[in-house]
Amino acid sequence: MLLFCNHANQRILYIADFIGRQLIGYPLSVSSDVEAFITYAGPKINYSNNRLTPQECWCAPHTLLFEKGIKKQEIHLHDNNGQPAFFKTAGDMEFDFLAATFYLLSRYEEYLPHTKDEYGRYAYKNSIAWNEGFLNKPVINSWLEAVKGVLKNKYPDFQFPPSFFRFLPTYDIDEAYAFLHKPWWRRIGGKIKCILTGNFKKFWQHNKVLRGKMPDPYDTYQWMNNLHEKFGLHPAYFFLAAQKNKQYDKNILPSAPAIKALIKQHAVKYTIGIHPSWQSGHKAELLKQEKELLEQIATKPVTASRQHYIRFTLPDTYRQLLAIGIAEDHSMGYGSINGFRASVASPFYWYDLQKEEQTSLLLYPFCFMDANSFYEQKQTAIQTAQELWHYYEVVKKVNGTLITLWHNNFFGSDERFKGWKEVYEEFLKKALNK
Repeated sequence: MLLFCNHANQRILYIADFIGRQLIGYPLSVSSDVEAFITYAGPKINYSNNRLTPQECWCAPHTLLFEKGIKKQEIHLHDNNGQPAFFKTAGDMEFDFLAATFYLLSRYEEYLPHTKDEYGRYAYKNSIAWNEGFLNKPVINSWLEAVKGVLKNKYPDFQFPPSFFRFLPTYDIDEAYAFLHKPWWRRIGGKIKCILTGNFKKFWQHNKVLRGKMPDPYDTYQWMNNLHEKFGLHPAYFFLAAQKNKQYDKNILPSAPAIKALIKQHAVKYTIGIHPSWQSGHKAELLKQEKELLEQIATKPVTASRQHYIRFTLPDTYRQLLAIGIAEDHSMGYGSINGFRASVASPFYWYDLQKEEQTSLLLYPFCFMDANSFYEQKQTAIQTAQELWHYYEVVKKVNGTLITLWHNNFFGSDERFKGWKEVYEEFLKKALNK
């Protein structure tokens, strides 16, 4: 498949790489040779102001992919065969799907002046997806399905490789245990807090767990493992490895034998990644130390990451991850609402908009997190089951990758999360037909 444009640059090469991988499994070839494009016999996309051949997918360009630097863009949404679209131009798609895809994938809007949320993160209410009502849709995947339809009509003999729905479950281990394996001063502090707040049920639960009379409420690892074996799943786990406890870093320290054992146990069977502490958010050296410590415990390289509290800033955080050898990041989602932050349900490479270059950091966008549903959206377990099924349906429709984010404590015996483990198990039964 060939893409024609008058002047190729890094933005065009990046989007040709992404679109090619989605449509045919490898990057599109890019050419500025008119004659070569006209005589090319296979499927082709003409990205120029004028149609060149009758048998092509023509897309008249917006200016975005030919610009340098970052500036506020005029964006006006319109309906395109039932899907939201912007950068309206001439052509078979009637909008510049390449430029629109680039705008969303590059997170262009996150480089513009914006309001931060209470944790210093890009607030979802700044985004075009939220303001225009398509945060809950992987619109990029839908656009590409429409492009594929145009090309199939023009090249009926061309066989596109089959695309498949994929499900990737992921877990953040922020608090490995509720009561067990904590140092004595944290156990005493926890009991005092229960007394002061009148939570005597939790006080007696604490005592029973420490005396071996009942399991720790957050110790759900065997249950999770049984699910993975039952449904043939290959999840990824992200471990918080802060070396000091602070306000947002509450996990038992990785120096504790129980945490070392837990990490080793999972490293044998699953993909594990670093969950950088809040403390390391702007400290590159501390981030490197946490990664090296996790590698030392796991006795294997760690090349995956997901930011604690989904706290990251572009481009600084991703540059730091690349500098310490992270190859894939799973932070592309919001830490306060569910949905498609980059409007896509497929992994994609990060484009450093300031440096104007495609990087080797592969981003895995999640669209659902249990904590968003519970703490931020204030949903019941039943409401969350409905929301989770919505994301399954919209991703399955475009044969995308559904990535969910859960925490071990949501599957335990804590009364706050009653019914949530059943939501997850029933979802897996229904989605995976088992």
